[in-house]
Amino acid sequence: MQTTKLRQPFLIVFFFALLCALTSMVLIYTKHESRKLFIELEGLTHERDELNIEWGQLQIEQSTWATHARIERVATGDLSLVRPVSTEIYVIERP
Repeated sequence: MQTTKLRQPFLIVFFFALLCALTSMVLIYTKHESRKLFIELEGLTHERDELNIEWGQLQIEQSTWATHARIERVATGDLSLVRPVSTEIYVIERP
């Protein structure tokens, strides 16, 4: 009878010690995963910022290439196009 009285508190202490050890291992694992995901998030945020900068630069470049003055200069200089006189313009209306 005396061994069962001594064994019962030992089992309770052993159970709680095992529970504490498992809980701390789970906590360490989740903290590690959290840090890995945070590092990945920071990398993706940096990549997003770089892509936004590149997108802005491309929009500026597109607006520069699409100005009317540049199109007119390329059409007349490189392509040898001329603006038609008003007598050469015909308006076709749909019936």
